[in-house]
Amino acid sequence: MSNPNTYIHGTAPGEQQRLATLNRLTNAAFLEFLNVQPGMRVLEVGSGIGLLTCAVARSAPNVKVVGVEQSSEQIRSAPTDPAVQYIQGDAHRLEFPEASFDLVYARYVLEHVANPETVLREMRRVTRPGCRVVACENDESLIRFDPECPAFEAVWKAFQQHQHNLGGDSHIGRRLYGLFRKAGLSNVELSVQPEIHWHGSPGFIPWVTNLIGNVESAREGLIHSGLCNGPSIDAGIAEVTALFQNEEASSVFVWNRAVGIA
Repeated sequence: MSNPNTYIHGTAPGEQQRLATLNRLTNAAFLEFLNVQPGMRVLEVGSGIGLLTCAVARSAPNVKVVGVEQSSEQIRSAPTDPAVQYIQGDAHRLEFPEASFDLVYARYVLEHVANPETVLREMRRVTRPGCRVVACENDESLIRFDPECPAFEAVWKAFQQHQHNLGGDSHIGRRLYGLFRKAGLSNVELSVQPEIHWHGSPGFIPWVTNLIGNVESAREGLIHSGLCNGPSIDAGIAEVTALFQNEEASSVFVWNRAVGIA
């Protein structure tokens, strides 16, 4: 849902695979948080590869989901489901009447858009009064490793700066409460969705591999911008890859979530 020229990750096959892995890691907890009820009409803003969209449609009886996505490439590759409709569009100007949906959510989207407050205002506008608007976003400064990985952390800091230079906000998760309030949402509540993984746990290698994939998706931009060079990126990736063999290794992160009432 961002400007395609400023989206930090791109849509290459390797990136699509990374997103699929991230969905497998995070969808179940987010579905529980959404608490979709039978018969709801739901809007996902920034439906991407469509895995979450279809999971939402199947999470309760007679649910209908509309996924708005800017990328026609993403829509073409998304899975089909009779309860799901994909529409190409801009999150800043949702092509729906007021009060069209019982639940509206965005996940991993607001960090990439030009004006997140405008997007949230649009999400509120198309939500029925008294119903929920939900977001789940990054604050990439919250990633921690044990043992520490200074080479990767230097690359990760450059990654955050690169996203900022492109017009995104890798720290937007910490701003959700204020953004929801400014967008006119009431009864705003915050929570976190943890990513706590350790050597031998099922999510450890997929989670660290996801972090590596983030950096790889931005490798060309990081080098071209002068924020990193190839050897420093390689050194950082080698450092965290070594955690796979370290029986004492662990990683901690949290997603920032907000829910408000239209």
